[in-house]
Amino acid sequence: MLIPVYDKNPGPRTPVVTYALMALCGVVFLISPFSGLNLVYGTGHDLLCAQAEYLARWGVIPTELWHGRIPLAEVPMPTGCPSLRSFAAPPFGSVLTALFVHGGWVHLLGNMLFLWVFGDNVENRMGRVRFLLFYLAAGYLATYGYALGHASSTQTLVGASGAISGVLGAYLCLYPKARVTSVFPFLFFLPLRFPAWMVLIFWFVLQWLAGAIQQTGPGVAYLAHITGFVFGFLCAWVCYRATPKLEPAARATRGDLQP
Repeated sequence: MLIPVYDKNPGPRTPVVTYALMALCGVVFLISPFSGLNLVYGTGHDLLCAQAEYLARWGVIPTELWHGRIPLAEVPMPTGCPSLRSFAAPPFGSVLTALFVHGGWVHLLGNMLFLWVFGDNVENRMGRVRFLLFYLAAGYLATYGYALGHASSTQTLVGASGAISGVLGAYLCLYPKARVTSVFPFLFFLPLRFPAWMVLIFWFVLQWLAGAIQQTGPGVAYLAHITGFVFGFLCAWVCYRATPKLEPAARATRGDLQP
């Protein structure tokens, strides 16, 4: 219903980590069976089976995070597809791999758009190393939060949206008055500019309402979005809310700006 496309909030440094995360997600997607560009996975039913196996191997199976690894034969696969042959990582490690796996072009581009709009400023405020650790922590916490609410689910969970939701929560705390240009599909993609607090709170309420009415089974992991967002907001509030934002001249004096 609302798609942020640009924020008027320039930062003092190139957001290297944000761009690197976007690039890594893009590369992983291009070589996956979901891009449609890697012909090694075949077509038709063979491609469908390859996609299901790819998700199961590199994604998160929520029940495994609390109850341990389930037998390969119990991993759901489409009719006519062979059973999964192996797992790529133990349950805890699968959370990390799942953060870089996406199940389609819309899934990938939607996540990367949100990361591009909001990630640079949060990275500049936190610093590159701390931002990377924050991003991964948000992704892990969001995934475990989803698994806690769906402890018996064997439906594979993939995507960076939990971690990116943490970035959105941090942005709301740190830059609530920044101007964000957004488009509304139901208004023929008319671009309008709103303060960040309005855009992000509206987004969060939509996630909350959608999660409240969502039934179990395949779909969007709204609970992961909610968990990541709340974590990101609280983390920024505790760690950075009281830290004064330096003006460019002050940053240069302290040597915080790149040449």
